[in-house]
Amino acid sequence: MSKPETWKSWEGRTVEGKFPLRQWLGGSDHSAVFLTESPDKPGQKAAIKLMAADGNGDDLLSHMRAAMALSHPNLIRIFEVGRSRIDNSQVVYAVMECADDDLSQILPERALEPSEVRDLLPPVLEALSYLHNKGLVHGRIKPSNVLAAGEQLKLSSDQVTPVGQQDGRRRRRDVYDAPETAAGIVSPAGDIWSVGVTLVAALTQNASAAEQSSPSKRELPETIPDRFRAIARACLELDPGRRASLKDIQAQLNGAGQLAPAPAREDEPKEAAVPPGKRRNVITVAVAVLVLLGIGLAWFYSHPSASPTKSAGTQSQPAPEPAPVVAPTRAPAQPAAKPHATGGEVVHQVLPDVPRSAQNTIRGTIKVVVKVEVDSSGKVSSASLKSPGSSRYFANEALNAARRWEFSAPEVQGAPVGSTWLLQFRFKRKSIQATPQRIKG
Repeated sequence: MSKPETWKSWEGRTVEGKFPLRQWLGGSDHSAVFLTESPDKPGQKAAIKLMAADGNGDDLLSHMRAAMALSHPNLIRIFEVGRSRIDNSQVVYAVMECADDDLSQILPERALEPSEVRDLLPPVLEALSYLHNKGLVHGRIKPSNVLAAGEQLKLSSDQVTPVGQQDGRRRRRDVYDAPETAAGIVSPAGDIWSVGVTLVAALTQNASAAEQSSPSKRELPETIPDRFRAIARACLELDPGRRASLKDIQAQLNGAGQLAPAPAREDEPKEAAVPPGKRRNVITVAVAVLVLLGIGLAWFYSHPSASPTKSAGTQSQPAPEPAPVVAPTRAPAQPAAKPHATGGEVVHQVLPDVPRSAQNTIRGTIKVVVKVEVDSSGKVSSASLKSPGSSRYFANEALNAARRWEFSAPEVQGAPVGSTWLLQFRFKRKSIQATPQRIKG
């Protein structure tokens, strides 16, 4: 069996006689995560990470103990670490808080709204500030490590590394790793790069857009709002020394500052200075050329005989009015125009009517996503579960509520059309929330 298959086959085992491996949550060739119980509160769920200790068990154990000493509201807490043996495999384990979900589970369904990103960034920045002030780096900021535990957004903490630690065995695994990671360089600037890629991924569902853009200009997708584009561009500088600081990002996010472009490298071409007198001469000549060009075009269009002879069978058209002459500009390519559409809003929202006794059983957050088809009158014609979450009861309640929503039908060229929506319901112990997203129509 492959390593992940081996990990999964361990469901039902117990680590050190006190941590049952209740459910395999995921893994790789080097580690696996299972659902287990909290060591402090029996019956309360926790997560246990098992790491293969192939000759580096002491280093792993030391690393996990250092992570266990960390304490910040935006970092996943590690309760206990140790060694164990399962079958013939030596493992190091770490028991930690169990998250309800993570960002990587949301992005395949939809991009985040700018307001959601505005709420997501501060906890990430605060956790990183805490780590950097302690001489540590996170090392793996990416959507799967941005977690929600109860009402709190947190970063994973099991891969935290000391600043400046060189690791010759480390290789760049994906776009979330800073380019210098390929050389084994670990630094706070690497975390800044990862924040930039995660920001792009959250807003576009396309992490690769961060590296597909020009290395020098970082022309990011136009769908990214200006404020977030400025942050992403400042994070994605290839030179680590030119990347934004955490304080700069926070100031830009709060509108209290503006990220200035980093100073130009010495090897970058610089615009040659033009003496004032010569600059005036250049401008005078340019204006004269434009005036002559305008006169020439006007004469050309006022003398039809000067135009090329039309081919036989082609109807003669009146000469067009001369166009205004302007200095040439390099305009960005525009996408093909789409039919003008208007409308398409929620006009009546219905939340599930769940008894308080049922709501009191919720721990953390239960998320249910319902896909609804809406006809041209704005009524829901069909509803189906896109993501049922962890409870069939709450999924059914969300489905029943979704059927009673009403919308204003979008119009295309003045005619109402149908639409498709995703309705995400979030059930919590003290509240029920719903977020609509139109995906078609």
